[in-house]
Parts: sequence; structure tokens; C-alpha cells
Amino acid sequence: MSIDDSSKRIINIDITDEMRKAYIDYSMSVIVSRAIPDVRDGLKPVQRRILYTMNELGLQHNKPHRKCVKTVGEVMGSYHPHGDSAIYMAMVHLGQKWSLRYLLVDGQGNFGSIDGDEPAAMRYTEARMNRLAEEMLTDIDKDTIDWSLNFDETKKEPTVLPSKLPNLLVNGTSGIAVGMATNMAPHNLNEIVDGINAYIDNPDITVEELIKYIPGPDFPTGGIICGTKGILDAYNTGKGKIVLRSKTEIITNDNGKEQIIITEIPFGVNKALLIEKIAELVNDKKIEGISDIKDESDKQGLRISIDIKRDAVAQVVLNNLFANTALQYSFNVNNVCLVKGRPMTLGLKDLIKHFYNHRHEVTVRRTNFELKQAQNRIHILDGYIIALDNIDPIIHLIKSCKDSNEAISRFNAEYNLDEVQSKAILEMKLQRLTGLERSKIQKEHDELVETIKRLETILADDNLIKEIIKNELIDIKSRCGDKRRTEIQLDYSDLTTKDIIPDEDVVITLSNQGYIKRTNLSEYRLQNRGGVGSKGSATKEDDFIKYLAISSTHKFLLAFTVKGELYWKNVYELPEGAKNTKGRAIQNIFPIDHDRLACILDVDNLDNEEYLNSHYIIFCTKKGIIKKTTLKAYSNVRANGIHGINIVEGDELLDVKLTDGYQEIILATKNGKAIRFNESKVRPIGRTSIGVRGVNLDDNTVDNEVVGIVTLDQNDKDKTLLVVSERGFGKRSDIDDYRITNRGGKGVKTMNITPKTGRFSIYL
Repeated sequence: MSIDDSSKRIINIDITDEMRKAYIDYSMSVIVSRAIPDVRDGLKPVQRRILYTMNELGLQHNKPHRKCVKTVGEVMGSYHPHGDSAIYMAMVHLGQKWSLRYLLVDGQGNFGSIDGDEPAAMRYTEARMNRLAEEMLTDIDKDTIDWSLNFDETKKEPTVLPSKLPNLLVNGTSGIAVGMATNMAPHNLNEIVDGINAYIDNPDITVEELIKYIPGPDFPTGGIICGTKGILDAYNTGKGKIVLRSKTEIITNDNGKEQIIITEIPFGVNKALLIEKIAELVNDKKIEGISDIKDESDKQGLRISIDIKRDAVAQVVLNNLFANTALQYSFNVNNVCLVKGRPMTLGLKDLIKHFYNHRHEVTVRRTNFELKQAQNRIHILDGYIIALDNIDPIIHLIKSCKDSNEAISRFNAEYNLDEVQSKAILEMKLQRLTGLERSKIQKEHDELVETIKRLETILADDNLIKEIIKNELIDIKSRCGDKRRTEIQLDYSDLTTKDIIPDEDVVITLSNQGYIKRTNLSEYRLQNRGGVGSKGSATKEDDFIKYLAISSTHKFLLAFTVKGELYWKNVYELPEGAKNTKGRAIQNIFPIDHDRLACILDVDNLDNEEYLNSHYIIFCTKKGIIKKTTLKAYSNVRANGIHGINIVEGDELLDVKLTDGYQEIILATKNGKAIRFNESKVRPIGRTSIGVRGVNLDDNTVDNEVVGIVTLDQNDKDKTLLVVSERGFGKRSDIDDYRITNRGGKGVKTMNITPKTGRFSIYL
């Protein structure tokens, strides 16, 4: 070849255009030939080829299992020119009960596990088709579908399966293509059949009406769907987020300790990795209250037990597990499938419509095929009857012909029989000449006449086709349907923990060394005066109860440090303990040491705007500073705390009180004085402000400071003020003994302070 000749064979092209074209071709190949299922049978090409090959090999559900390597080899050699491991894994997936809602492959041997274990090599495992897979291949030999040549054009393969089973709806699918992905949820067969039949009866049915038949997905691993919004979105648009939760139960062991029992986990979650994640969170102290976790799963089913520490709240621990692990996760529905070779996103009604259209076409084509077969057969029987009615002349005619061609010509000329009928007569066995066989032929002929009439009636009446489709679906439902596994419950995004925790009165105790707990109020029995009392709380040696308050599990607890920092907890999140237990160290509840804690305060509500704006927190420091701020300013407390008040150098927060804005305040000082003034004398200020002077401590006493604060409303006016010293001296005085003054004064004398009495506190 000359240089000139070779140059004529070189074509200059733009590499950008060539790359674009090549990538588009590759993308479409992945979309159509690998990752996205066909809307009609719900199968990807490799899955379709596996089932078709198993059918060819005679691996029906009632036949013996056969080595998987045989099936994989046939699929790879005849239809799917890709890696054997990819084909094998697709085959295994069709036989894993935690992956598919309705199995299409009946496997024997190690097909992997929900813990993520790999299946055994294909030379060790065996498989055959499941009964439902056969329903997908029924009537494949009756011209019900189109065929195409395989990759080397030596065989034909189906472009789609006839599929009586609405596989895409009941089994769902997932796949990642180029530029798109699909993630379709599985459903219950009984519900899907009812929904399809409802659509057949009323093609104008709405999604809202379909949900009465198909309330939501039904996953192979069970679990709980939280709420219906994601289901509605998916059914209407083809996209939606469905929140899945594990099925759990909180039980109490014989030893009195609580346990969380997990019996079902969300679809697609690896059990072993889930347990590993929980253990990791416990070790990193990101989840508190778990003492042990065990996998007790066996052949009977899945079971994970989580032991809860005695001072922890099982429901709170469970909520933390939901928030931080795959015990709860979102299944993002994306109904992308191939419709006439093009990827489309479809809602529930469209999916049903396309399946019905497919079954309608299959039914019509099958009926036409059966009609044609019946017509061909009756045509031959007509020839048989003519031959039997003229048996002697026919035999003489055959004997007189030199070959079959001459016999066929004479049959046509003398008896008006065509070539097909003539050949059938020539091939007829002599036993068909008996009288009994003659009656059988006539009977078959009469039956075919009725069959043809029935098939022609079906083709002429669309309602009959609809009834056939409905009856076939009902038959599958009766033979293969089962109960729903996945529950659908209230939307947990709207249902808070507070909604599932009973509202009970509790006693909150906090010891001087920082041990806190909540105890059901019912444990403290009513006693007559004069008794020795019952033990209210266990404490360590040299420890004592510092705070005691009656609250309820639905209230909120605010904890303040001596430097004015604020932390928040629900009361039900406090560790529960009997009255004879010491509780749990407060640093395990709040990120503070016990010696930094100044006081705690429980409030009814942090959500109601009216309540937040009509209530105030009164701060009091040891140096006599008073500050008033609306409760709303503290309603959005962060996990790492906020500043409740700015404390100046050398001062500390003493106590806080909750008021309604119309109360009176009494402050008592270390030197035995007390001041009483109206709350209105203290105007509300911002959260981080310092405050104003509540009492004047300037009385030449170096270590003088505020030792107590009480607030009183109109109903408290006939009560008395109790003054108690640290050495056990105390007295009660009428409230009116303390005249109302302006804030900032020195107050009036309330008790003589001597070395004998010691420091005192005041109580209402």
C-alpha cells in the first residue's frame, strides 16, 4: 500500500465529539442492559437470562436441585457475556430471604447471611427455580413475547418474560446506572393483587384510593414504617423518603434489669455491622446506659438483646440508638424503570398500568396462539374424518400412487384436501382406523369447535380478557400470598418521646456530692407525724441530700452552675432509681462537676410560646445581684450549654426561681437580715446581662453574702417564713413581719446570728 493510499483511510475526527458519543453509548448500555429493570417483568437482563436458562435446563420447583456452576456456565456461554461471579451473585440475590420479598430461586447450601457473609463458591451450592419464578415463565412458548438474538447470534432469548407475577411491585429492585439510579420498594403480594384488580375494575382510580388496597411497602426483614407521608410521595411521584425502624421491645429480666430486645431490623441493614456500630458508640461513650449487647439470633429468627444499666432509662437509650444507628434509617424510593426501552420515573398507578398492559398483551397473544393452534388442529381432524369416512377408497388411492407427492395431488383433486391434511393422512397410524379411534377423533373435533368459539369470544370482548387477568392474579395470591411483615405506624417525626413516656409524678433528689435520680412518688408512703420516717435516699458516707423537688416525667430540668452556665434535660431522661438507691453521678447527665452545680429548676413547658413569654427566671448571686429574664430566652438550650447570666469576678450564682411576673421576692443575708420587695421592681433584661442590685451587703461585715431566696404569690401571704440555722436552730415568722421595701436596701433583722446558731437559710 502506498503512502497516498493509506492517507485516504485516515479520518480526522474531533476527540471531544467522539468521547461524548462513546460515553453516551456506554451509558445507554449500562442503563438498558445492566442496571435498570423493565417495567413489565421487573427484571434486569442478567436476572431474566438466569431464570430463562434454569427453565431451559428443566430446573422447576419440583425437580432436583442442580449445581449453580452449571446454570452460571450456561448463562455466561449462551446469553450473558460477563464475569461468572457477577452472574452468580445475581443468582444468589434471587435466593436470599433477607434480600427478596418473594424468592425466585430455591437455593441449597450457603447462600450468605444477613451479617454480610459471602455465599459459598458456585461449585458447592445448588439451586432450582421457585414456584413464583415459574409463574413468570408460564406461556413463554405461546408467542406471548418478543425474542432477540443472543450476543453471537446463535440462539434466541426473550426480551421480556410473560410474568403473571407483578414482580417489580412485589420484589422491588435497586441499581446504579450512569447518571441515574433506581431504588424500588417491595410490597405484599396479596395487597398488590388487590390493588391491580381494583385498577382493572376502575382505571380512573386515584392513588388515595389505591392506598386502601396497598397501604405501603412490605419489606422482607419486617420492621416498622414510621408515617405515611413518604409512602404518599412515592406513590404519587415515584420518589419519597420512607422512615424504617427496627421492631423492638423493652422487657424486665428476673433480676429487675431492663433489656431492649430487637427482633426485626430495617431492610438492607447488615446485622453484624449494626451490632459493631452500637458497641463502638458505647465504647466511645456517645451512647450511655448500655452494659452489654448480645446477638442471640438462630434458625428461629433474628434476636439482639441489649442490657440496660440500672440507673439508665431504657426508652431514652432506645431513642439514642434510633438517632445514631441503622436501627432507624430512611429508604429513599426512586422508581426508575425502563418503559419501551426508555428510563422513566413512575408512581404506583403508572407501575400498575404498565404491568396490566403487559398482561393484556400477553393474554391476547396467548389467546391468538391457542386459537391458531386449535384451528390448525381442527383442520387436520377434518381431513382425518374425511379419510375415515372414505377409508377403502383412500387406501386404494394410496396403494395406486407411486410416491407421496402423487398421493397429495390426488387427495386434493378427489377429496379437496390440502397439503397439510394430505400429509397428516399419509402419516396416520393404522390403529387410528379402528372404530374407537374414530369416535375419539370426532370427540376431539367437537371439543375444538367449542374451544375456538370460546377463544374468539375472548378476543372480541375486552371485559373477558380483564376477568382472565384478574382470575390469574387471584390464583397466584391464593397459592403464594402471605401476611404483611412490615408494620405501618404513626409518624415518629411527629411523635416525640414525651408522647410515649407516661406522665408520672416523681421525686428528684440531688446529693451534696452530685448524685441525682428520679423516683416515682408512689414509693414515698404517707405517714403520721411523730414517726422516725422511712429512708428517702441512699447516700455515700459524708454525703447528704442537697436538693429535693417533686416534679413529673413530662417536665424539664434546668441545671445552673455557679458561674451561670445552663444545661437542659427532660425529667424522664434522669436516671430512675428506688428511694433506697443513691442515683447516678451528675457529670454523667450534665457536662459539669458536682462542685460547680449551683441549683436545679424544673419547668412545665419549653414549647408553648404563651407559657414561655409569661414566665420569668429570677437569678440571685451570693453578692446580692438580682436578674430577671423571660423563660423564652432559655427555651433553646444547646447540648453544650449556654450562659444563663454573666457572673462578675468573685461572685457566684446562688439560686434561681421561676415566677409569673407578679410575685414578691425575699432575700436573706448571712448576717441575719432579709429584704422583701415586689418582682415588678426588677425589669426583664437579656440572657447574658449581669443584673441589678437586689440587697445591699455593705454593713462592715467582710464575709457577708446572700444565703437564700424565696418567691411568694398572692396565695402565699398567709404562709410563714421558716428560718433555719446550720446548727439546728429555727423559727417561723409571718410574712407581714417583713415590710415591703425597694430593692437594693439592707433589709430587716430576721434572726440573731451567733457562733451558737451558725449560718442560716430561709424556706417558705
